[in-house]
Amino acid sequence: MNFNFVGCRGAGFRAAVLLVALASMPLQPVVAAGSELNVYSARKEELILPLLDRFTEKTGIIVNLVTGSADGLLKRLEVEGKLSPADVFITVDAGRLHRAKAAGVLQAVNSTVLDAAIPATLRDVDRYWFGLSQRARTIFYAKDRVAPSELSTYEALADPKWKGRLCIRSSDNVYNQSLVAAMIDAIGEQKTEVWARELVSNFAQPPHGGDTDQLKAVAAGMCDATLVNNYYFGRMLSSADPRIRGQASKLAVFWPNQGDGERGVHMNVSGAAITKSSKHLADAVKLLEFFVSPESQAWYAEVNDEYPVVKGVKIPKPLADLGTFKNDAVQLSRLGENNRAALQLMDRAGWR
Repeated sequence: MNFNFVGCRGAGFRAAVLLVALASMPLQPVVAAGSELNVYSARKEELILPLLDRFTEKTGIIVNLVTGSADGLLKRLEVEGKLSPADVFITVDAGRLHRAKAAGVLQAVNSTVLDAAIPATLRDVDRYWFGLSQRARTIFYAKDRVAPSELSTYEALADPKWKGRLCIRSSDNVYNQSLVAAMIDAIGEQKTEVWARELVSNFAQPPHGGDTDQLKAVAAGMCDATLVNNYYFGRMLSSADPRIRGQASKLAVFWPNQGDGERGVHMNVSGAAITKSSKHLADAVKLLEFFVSPESQAWYAEVNDEYPVVKGVKIPKPLADLGTFKNDAVQLSRLGENNRAALQLMDRAGWR
């Protein structure tokens, strides 16, 4: 089998700066030479490789990285089966992590370190996967056309006053599927379907493109508001392209469902799991435990524009500048369990 193993190449300015900071941390005794791990990652190389290199420096365990699309890597694990060389699978969204669990390519992990560091809502109930960072799927709006007083909840976006004013990604996107799955958990399938139908009637255009495309559409005046993951906005703000930064300057964030008794902002995770085929279980557990160390959490949050899963880790300034909010405390395993119902519901509602 051919594998696209990658070494330590350019990881971007912020990653390089934070890697220097990580390198200043005291090293622990290394393990016996010859230990290796194979990691399949749906996260881009520059968003994970410097952290893996730091793990190697601290432990002596060599990490071989294979990157690819989330769905492609999961399919690869299924096809390779017990012969897969992969030890660790890194991907995004609880929905995808649940799919990997359901496909039988992961194994449960017992680790007091992981249990203590990661809140129970941010890891699989059966310990098949663990959240590494959090992302908020929230509302962004045009500052010159929308007053914050117009906004309140996810449910309120179905109000007829938003007719022709919303740009939202398609239903085949797992981020939207998980949002709908969370709503099913909160208000039930019937009410969620009514909401979805009314939401679709407010679309300014047929869904297409990714989250960044939705933000750009709002900035261009094609619609007035959208639902996207927070880090896409962060990447626009920090872009080297002044035109993109200019587009971001036209937008503002709104945190929905913040009232008394309301559930809060929909959150999801990027996460990691140990494959069923792993031949290096102890070392794989060490890697997952390294991911939730304070220095790793700080690096991960800074580089990925995502929120730490470990309490007490300082939130990077770009995220802190977005303000504080109450988040939905749903057990994220429910998002995967509700995924099929969410997909069917979105299809019935005409959300293409």
